[in-house]
Amino acid sequence: MSVTLTVRHYAPEDAAAWNAFVATSKNGTFLHDRRFMEYHSDRFQDRSLIVEAGGKIAALLPANLKGTELQSHGGLTYGGLITGQSMSASAMCETVSALGEFLRGDGIARLRYKPVPHIFHRYPAEEDLYALFQAGARLVRSDLASAIAVGHAPSFSKSKRQGITRAGKFGLQVSQSDDIAGFWDILTARLHDAHQARPTHSLEELKLLKDRFPENIQLWTAGDSEGLQGGIVTFSCGPVLHAQYMAATDDGRQNGALDLIIGHLAQSGYGGHRWFSFGISTTGDGRELNSGLSRQKEMFGARSVVFEQYEWDVE
Repeated sequence: MSVTLTVRHYAPEDAAAWNAFVATSKNGTFLHDRRFMEYHSDRFQDRSLIVEAGGKIAALLPANLKGTELQSHGGLTYGGLITGQSMSASAMCETVSALGEFLRGDGIARLRYKPVPHIFHRYPAEEDLYALFQAGARLVRSDLASAIAVGHAPSFSKSKRQGITRAGKFGLQVSQSDDIAGFWDILTARLHDAHQARPTHSLEELKLLKDRFPENIQLWTAGDSEGLQGGIVTFSCGPVLHAQYMAATDDGRQNGALDLIIGHLAQSGYGGHRWFSFGISTTGDGRELNSGLSRQKEMFGARSVVFEQYEWDVE
């Protein structure tokens, strides 16, 4: 890189420029938009960074501070360096070097780094992984997720095809819906009964985010004249349509409600997405695979995608 790099802290007055850069970046999604990042700002001490070259943004690092560790980002599924289309391998190595120098001067002992998985990239953008390796970072966590390559995936299993057929026989139809509260009742009951768990977002938080990002966050439901039997909340993240939440009633599970919705979205390539993504199937810091859950996703033709985390001691 022929110009001097500078690294500085993000400030609220940078929001518009930050969001504009994310929108045209090669690996950023709406999760990196400040309007999404800051919905839970009370839970994290923001310490996001901006890398500039010649006074123009070259990269962004969504991050929060936890003690002397910088996390990218504790409140996001993936963070990492968000870069423009012109970012090259050599420029990324210089960027990581400048970042390390800045962090040492800022009193940071370690960077916890969660790169953007490749399926979310508009263009290949894994220069950061090489630059971090070169700088001595180490892989400390690997979670296994699953995604369907739209138009290029293995066929649905026999049982999933039968589920779609069964849903049709019971008269279920797929539609977009604004009945977030109705779906939330089904979701919270299912999570409680099956896992004694709660959704990552509260109903109020999801409504807020859906109002801010109506084109990115949508609810798809399957039901009949008697009401809702199942639904999936999707996040549109660049090339990826991600199933953030899914749940069905007891009747919906028997009638193939979720099979019908997934078939509608994944097989049609809704919105021009290249991937239909499910969540991770691992627990215990990634070391324990829920084989049954992973197999359920594979029955839709999904295959494995790794979500990695690295640690870099910068002292």
